[in-house]
Amino acid sequence: MNEHRRQILEMLAEGKVTAEEAERLIDALDRQHPEPVPGTKPRPKFLRVLVVADDGTSGDGSSRINIRVPLQLLRAGVRLTALVPPPALAKANTELARAGWPIDLTQLKPQHLDDLIEHLDDLTVDVDDPGSTVKVFCE
Repeated sequence: MNEHRRQILEMLAEGKVTAEEAERLIDALDRQHPEPVPGTKPRPKFLRVLVVADDGTSGDGSSRINIRVPLQLLRAGVRLTALVPPPALAKANTELARAGWPIDLTQLKPQHLDDLIEHLDDLTVDVDDPGSTVKVFCE
């Protein structure tokens, strides 16, 4: 039990709040900070890419890149592909393939993105420079 919930129950036991007031406080607390179900992971909100490279360009001899992309933005983008006319998607697919990204945007579905996010825990990134690190994860 978290500290806030315990405090509400103590106030109820001491008669400082009524049962109805305690229930409303606990409901508001649950809406702000829902407790995770045991055995399940909370739904991630961001895709993070962190890079620390020892390249001698900054004062401490390393440069940092910290990219934080809201997953809701990615999910919305996937849903928006349904609104793009098929000829435009075909042209985009051609250009992506030409650039070395053989992705078929017509086959992109929201559940595919959720599957990708779920499997990011298994992602491994190899870096050939011992002074550099790269991390890709969801939080």
